[in-house]
Amino acid sequence: MTKTPAHYIRWFSQLGIDDVPLVGGKNASLGEMYRELTPQGIKIPNGFAITAEAYRHVLDEAKAWPMLRAALDGLDANDVDDLARRAARAREIVYQAGIPDDLAQEIVTAYAQLKGEYGPELTVAVRSSATAEDLPNASFAGQHETYLNVAGEADLFDAVRQCFASLFKDRAIRYRIDNGFAHFKVFLSVGVMKMVRSDLATSGVIFTLDTETGFRDVVFITGAYGLGENIVQGTVGPDEFYVFKPTYRRGSRAVLRRSLGAKEVKMVYGEKGHETTRNIPTTEEERDRFCLDDEDALTLAGAAIAIEDHYSARAGHPMPMDIEWAKDGRDGELYIVQARPETVSSQKQQNVLEEYELQGRGQQLVSGHAVGGKIASGKARVITSVAELDQFRPGEVLVAEATTPDWGTVMKAAAAIVTNRGGRTCHAAIVARELGVPAVVGCGNATGTIKTGDDITVSCAEGDTGHVYAGLIPVQCVRTDLSALPRPKTHLMLNIGNPDIAFRTSFLPNDGVGLARMEFIISEYIQAHPMALLHPEKVDDANVCAKLKTLTRHHKNPADFFVERLSEGVGTIAAAFYPKPVIVRMSDFKTNEYASLLGGRWFEAAEDNPMIGFRGASRYAHPAYAEGFALECAAMKRVRETMGLTNVKLMIPFCRRIPEAEKVLSAMAAYGLRRGEHGLEIYVMCEIPNNVVLIDAFAQLFDGFSIGSNDLTQLTLGVDRDSDIVAFDFDERDPGVKELIRQTVVGARRNGRHAGICGQAPSDYPEMAEYLVEIGIDSMSINPDTILKTTRLVLEVEKRLNTVRT
Repeated sequence: MTKTPAHYIRWFSQLGIDDVPLVGGKNASLGEMYRELTPQGIKIPNGFAITAEAYRHVLDEAKAWPMLRAALDGLDANDVDDLARRAARAREIVYQAGIPDDLAQEIVTAYAQLKGEYGPELTVAVRSSATAEDLPNASFAGQHETYLNVAGEADLFDAVRQCFASLFKDRAIRYRIDNGFAHFKVFLSVGVMKMVRSDLATSGVIFTLDTETGFRDVVFITGAYGLGENIVQGTVGPDEFYVFKPTYRRGSRAVLRRSLGAKEVKMVYGEKGHETTRNIPTTEEERDRFCLDDEDALTLAGAAIAIEDHYSARAGHPMPMDIEWAKDGRDGELYIVQARPETVSSQKQQNVLEEYELQGRGQQLVSGHAVGGKIASGKARVITSVAELDQFRPGEVLVAEATTPDWGTVMKAAAAIVTNRGGRTCHAAIVARELGVPAVVGCGNATGTIKTGDDITVSCAEGDTGHVYAGLIPVQCVRTDLSALPRPKTHLMLNIGNPDIAFRTSFLPNDGVGLARMEFIISEYIQAHPMALLHPEKVDDANVCAKLKTLTRHHKNPADFFVERLSEGVGTIAAAFYPKPVIVRMSDFKTNEYASLLGGRWFEAAEDNPMIGFRGASRYAHPAYAEGFALECAAMKRVRETMGLTNVKLMIPFCRRIPEAEKVLSAMAAYGLRRGEHGLEIYVMCEIPNNVVLIDAFAQLFDGFSIGSNDLTQLTLGVDRDSDIVAFDFDERDPGVKELIRQTVVGARRNGRHAGICGQAPSDYPEMAEYLVEIGIDSMSINPDTILKTTRLVLEVEKRLNTVRT
């Protein structure tokens, strides 16, 4: 389409990222993407920018500059009333300046040309774009106005004037002061672009990193029904999806992880054009399903990766991005409607580890999404409306339904933030990250549970879920400069079972994961016994059957539910440490633990001593559990082959005899997990004395050994580790136990096999870690909370033995 030359108009096809002084960050980025990325198949709505020069022209023609300067002269930004009065006067001056005839004609002409491209029924989005927006240290998120679904020249002119005036919103003035921007050196451009009708579909936000930890190898997508404002403002709890970049680039197309959001309402248009939008409740069916299917999520991930790659190449260094997307309910297409550099998580110093830990406990009041990794305490201040903001005192914990950009001054003074609604990309979360304060969002009923004046502690240091506790609980913060910490020759790996902490834990110094436990994922994310999922007809309890049906309602069959949940949990851990090895232990529940799962009691026998009963390898090829083991194998095959996470090694626990090992390996091969194929390595736990006695024979079947010091100790000493009455005799440091460990290391080395340890011993006893280094063990898998201490100890021992890694 040929564009008519204009003085104050620039089409997106004429713009690039270097045009920020002319059209602001938002419009420059839209132009850059439209020009450079639409040839790659990424859809950007077309449009034009009314330049910052046009804004200056408006004020020049109206001779408004002296009045505007007078309105702000002597402003006391800390006086909320004074700020409100002066800001209102400034907006009035700008709005009343109107639009000069020459500019108006250019806008009319460009608008007609855009309608010529998209059709006479076109509506447009009119968006502010400040010339200082989207700098690396300031996001300007939500500071200026946007008007949606604008139709007709009169409404377009009004929206443009409102955008110009929004440069002097109270929040925008305060933001410029706080970030050191001069009021009259920041100008405003306005973007006019095809309206993506997400009111009829879905919209959301994408980050090309994990927003809580700064982990850069994932694309994090949030979405909800209707217009995107609800996600930005935290009015809804959105659906969330993660896609792993390295395997996506290699052709693996799978969602790494997902969670269903509440999506309580959706924003749609009212009946009076751009001035009216309204929230309507979503239906139960809408709330109970994801707003995006996997194909759409992967399409968005591909677009986000391409956008990040483009901006990184321009910058000459990695450039994580914050992207807005929308799906048009009319044409069914996915559009990128904004992209800017991510300004908080990407700025974190990854070499400095900050570990926050509660030094006590209080009653848990509410829980929600954790934002950041810190802990803060203070008196609660429940704010139910903007009119109450003047009651807030610095150092209090802000508790609210949700927050908006108008709350910026109060949020800056808060010790922590707690909201009823919102996901991890809502306004409260974005601002909390920028300010470096902990926030727990999407708590449900924080404003009803917490009262003004209550002493509370807000903890975001316990994984993805944040908690608010009663009382002022002491906190310890330990800072470690990891860049100054050498790596020992002995590989120090991590024990981990909770996917929620995987990304954060990956920043600890480590050589991978020596023990990834399935049990936490099964009990927390699946909750049901696998055999009960496969054979609900054997469950003789209508209530339990109903719960099983509810759990699996989003899947074609219960088996798909189990495989998806388990593979996503394990896949998240594997992705967090990729490409380092992640050794995943197949399920090692005991019968009493399996029986406690939903529906489990119909499939588990009562055993007098389940510790040495029907567990581990003995279950896998047994008719009572073979179908359940098949599901575990299907999940691990999906992790390695569909997700592409080939750094996963598998491990068989509690394998008593050689014939048992052969049966299990044969079953795994039949399920598509054949040792040696596609680089698959299979380890065995060395936790039964027979594993040590017959180590040469076991070494012919497995690629490595992982010593389970807990079980090896109990079976060597004949002590049931679950029995309190003989607990005094349970000691991994016993000479007999240490000798069996030594024989394992020697035997593994003799057979060219890996030898590691994943029991509690090196985490609990420094002298055991020292002993393991001395006998030349290949790796130790340590609990995350002791990895730094153990690393320093091992370095000291290796220095003494003159074996420090080069």
